[in-house]
Amino acid sequence: MHLHSTARGSIVPAAAAVCALAVALTGCSGTTKESAKDSTAQNTAGAKADPDAPIKKGLKIAFLPKQINNPYFTILDDSGIAAAKELGATAKEVGSSDAKASSQVSYINTLVQQRQDAILIAANDPNAVCGPLKTARQQKIKIVTYDSDTAKECRDLFINQASSEQIGRAQIQNIAKQLGNKGEIAVLSATQNATNQNTWIEFMKDELKKPEYKDMKLVKVAYGDDDDQKSFQETQGLLKAYPNLKGIISPTTVGIAAAARYISDSSYKGKVVLNGLGTPNQMRAYVKNGTVEQFALWDPKKLGRLGAHAAAALASGRITGAEGEKFTAGDLGEYTIGKDGEVILGPPAVFDKDNIDDFDF
Repeated sequence: MHLHSTARGSIVPAAAAVCALAVALTGCSGTTKESAKDSTAQNTAGAKADPDAPIKKGLKIAFLPKQINNPYFTILDDSGIAAAKELGATAKEVGSSDAKASSQVSYINTLVQQRQDAILIAANDPNAVCGPLKTARQQKIKIVTYDSDTAKECRDLFINQASSEQIGRAQIQNIAKQLGNKGEIAVLSATQNATNQNTWIEFMKDELKKPEYKDMKLVKVAYGDDDDQKSFQETQGLLKAYPNLKGIISPTTVGIAAAARYISDSSYKGKVVLNGLGTPNQMRAYVKNGTVEQFALWDPKKLGRLGAHAAAALASGRITGAEGEKFTAGDLGEYTIGKDGEVILGPPAVFDKDNIDDFDF
């Protein structure tokens, strides 16, 4: 699948997307690193990048998502595991069915005991997982965050879907077009401490300060904890608490699907606009029955593959995580590490009734 070529349009104009990819706008890094312009770029452990180093065979790589059995992370991690195996590594997904940082801590500790070569984690809290991740790094285990970052001193790389600013501002831009730049809106987020969600929401709030949105108002940010039933109930609560609500943004795949399920069987269908981030397969029925006009997402399969290649490159010494270093991620091509160890997959795509059947994930 090629989101950028098949979809009718990306969230932002192509020129802006290129610009966003050229400049790392956000993200954090694990350690202070010397400039990659110096061919002897080192991390704080004294390691030097060797771009010509072969990918080690038999690497042990683990994916620790926000929660297992989440359709988005299942797609992402399965793709990453397949890519890791193609590289000669053994890979697995571990995790809890809840989206709690405390649950992730226990799994990190176990993975350290198992002497994994690399751990990829989508953090439920930027700081709560740092202690065990630092312990893992002290034992030469490479830490790659994906989808949701940790505090910068806790990992080597952050694989970001797109620039956080790009995602956040686009959420407002998209729903504003549907609403004619007027009306009350709410956000249905994941957990209160999810770093990616909170960063996007801050950019949403900043976008709303622009003059063209003077007739729009964000009345509430609700949290469904990436739990289907709670997200469903939060949607119901928002619509009852704010009778003049015109739109809901849910930048989480669990949340947008739950909200769509509620709205599709209610009197709000066709009256309240729902937008956000979801997968085509989970949203297809709601697009076709008129509950949702459009939504957006990057390709989680590509995000998983990029994460696996980055982890293998780190564990093999091809890169250290320094800004400016480059690595090849198989058929995805070459990527350059940006400021603070951030690697950006690329701009998302917008899905609607005209293109949703072109995608299967």
